[in-house]
Amino acid sequence: MNTHARTSPRDWSATAKSALNNAGRFWFLVAAIGQLLFFAYIVIFYGGSTVRGDFDAWRKVLPRGMIAGDTTGNFLLATHLLMAAIITFGGLLQLLPAVRARVPVLHRWNGRLYVVIAVTISLGSLYLVWVRGTVGDTSQHLGSTLNAFLILLCATLAWRFAKARDFASHRRWALRLFLVVSGVWFFRVGLMLWLLIHQAPVGFDPKAFTGPFLTFLAFAQTLVPLAVLELYLRTQQRASTALRFALAVGISLLTVATAGGIFGAAMMMWLPRI
Repeated sequence: MNTHARTSPRDWSATAKSALNNAGRFWFLVAAIGQLLFFAYIVIFYGGSTVRGDFDAWRKVLPRGMIAGDTTGNFLLATHLLMAAIITFGGLLQLLPAVRARVPVLHRWNGRLYVVIAVTISLGSLYLVWVRGTVGDTSQHLGSTLNAFLILLCATLAWRFAKARDFASHRRWALRLFLVVSGVWFFRVGLMLWLLIHQAPVGFDPKAFTGPFLTFLAFAQTLVPLAVLELYLRTQQRASTALRFALAVGISLLTVATAGGIFGAAMMMWLPRI
């Protein structure tokens, strides 16, 4: 007599859904570690050098750091970096379920601050890219501009749905906002992963900081995370068991890639400077 219960399709469906949800949570955990390292780098390196009045340190890292006589540009750059630190930490705080459930007031006010900073930082980046000037070529600047406009779009819709108390739609647009705001972080993680894999600057000129790979990355920093999120959300809601298992595996592989990029960024960019 067979004493083993046969697994039903409903059991497989629940298992697949759980696997997909856990894969998403694990990616977020890895990304959160990477973003906290990025936050620490901004605060310790840029904040520390500012307290010391050592703006030459900025110039060693940023090709167009503090520029003599450019009061407006220098102020916007410093403000941009300060806001980058605030929004990096605030975004992680905003996505914690425990904060939403147990401290809803903090979630609401942090969310308002997050949206205001997101809009401000995107407008500031447009000025820094097109008026003050930065590294890279026009194709990369277009990628950064796309990122800025999508931040404005996602911030507006996340705010609008929250005001309308349509929290399901608000959550989706808040997740999209988190990813597009993280574009700068994705760019660095993607670049360091590429260098770790190839052990050389393949597909771009490191001195001019131009080339086909950097053009690709300027757009991929925004579009790839958004595409994966859309696939994740749609697969969560209405998809076959097989698709849920497949996406869980795919996100797990992306998590490994993300961890590799974080390791490269930490070892080659962030930790040596803090």
